Amino acid sequence: MTIPVNDTAMWQPLRDVRTLTGTLVGHFVDNVATCRTLPGDVISGDVTAVTRMCLEIVGGILDGRDEEAKLNRLGLAAAGWAREGVPIDTILHAFHEGFRLAFDAVHKEVAQVDHASLLEGFRRTVEISDLLCTTVTRAYIREHREAVGEHHTAVHTLTSALLAGQSTVTMAREVGITVAEAYSVLALSIGAHPDERDPRVNGAVVARRKLRRVQTALAHRCGEQVLSLLSVDGGTLLIPSDLLVDEQLDALIEALSRAARVEVTAALVPATTDEIPDAAQRAHELLDMVERLDCAPGLYRFGDLALEYQLTRPGPGRARLGELLAPLDNHPELYETLRVHIANNMNRQRTARLLHIHTNTVDYRLRRVAQLTGLDPAQSSGLWQLRSSMIARSFHTGPAPADPTLARRTPYTPELSAVRSA
Repeated sequence: MTIPVNDTAMWQPLRDVRTLTGTLVGHFVDNVATCRTLPGDVISGDVTAVTRMCLEIVGGILDGRDEEAKLNRLGLAAAGWAREGVPIDTILHAFHEGFRLAFDAVHKEVAQVDHASLLEGFRRTVEISDLLCTTVTRAYIREHREAVGEHHTAVHTLTSALLAGQSTVTMAREVGITVAEAYSVLALSIGAHPDERDPRVNGAVVARRKLRRVQTALAHRCGEQVLSLLSVDGGTLLIPSDLLVDEQLDALIEALSRAARVEVTAALVPATTDEIPDAAQRAHELLDMVERLDCAPGLYRFGDLALEYQLTRPGPGRARLGELLAPLDNHPELYETLRVHIANNMNRQRTARLLHIHTNTVDYRLRRVAQLTGLDPAQSSGLWQLRSSMIARSFHTGPAPADPTLARRTPYTPELSAVRSA
């Protein structure tokens, strides 16, 4: 890029590259925080060399020369800063400080120049500043993305190895991540954002943006210690057991839900490193059960639903339990009334309100359930068997709800399992 200049005398203060380089570097060391912490050889080497190169680029542009080669060298320097983790805001701040001091030097020497010439000089300064900052930012971001991509791939590989029960000692050393002795293994389900089904927008883009928000919130809460395999629908998290505990894990799921702007449900199983494969399998089985039972969003621990989990294991017991509700297969309104009533902790008024029927109708339907199944939901023993049958039937075909949306309006919560001991 070249910028034609008519009044080169105006820019004479920038011609003394050596003196101005020393002035700028001294200012950076005194006023830019990151520069104050750099070793002396870096200041006398990289910082000084880049500052001098920038001044040479400015001078070349003002003289009408093509400085493409030096701009490419500046881009390489910016890529190096990205690899070294120098914050981009610090870099841009140093550039703007340099342009401010340079413009002050020009203005001091040409105080008698007419207003139009000074204004034109300012415009040219902005043009050159835009060129240099754009060059630096583009190279920095490109390098940063590549570095992040490499790190993400390495973390993905390490996480996959842990989930597969493979040795990770060498791999962890190469990635620079310490493998903990124990983890909180979380199976995660991320709900669909309403815009993903909006035909007017690109649903895939909406889903990817949702996932990025989740990943950002996860990094903010846990740093780089958490290992994850996530898609737009969910996945697996491995969180060192001493990083987040108890309520902090519940708060994490709430934070991820807020970030995603959708419902997030998770199942937790603690495990030592060697137990991770089995724990992950159990966590996803528990999450699958939680979703089949239409549980409210949030974090579920294995102990919360251990009995429900056992009832859903394959075998003759599950099949026999499922048969208890077979008489309701041709009466979906009775099945739905029973399900909603149990989910509402046997509250007749709330059940009637959610189903848009009278409380007397609720009572009538529950009596019909007792007549058809031989199990009275008004009795503790009958209620427990009916609820157990519902849990077992969630893992094979059963009567569809009369209104599918009710499944989300009346979520099952672990507290309702109090009917076991009623």
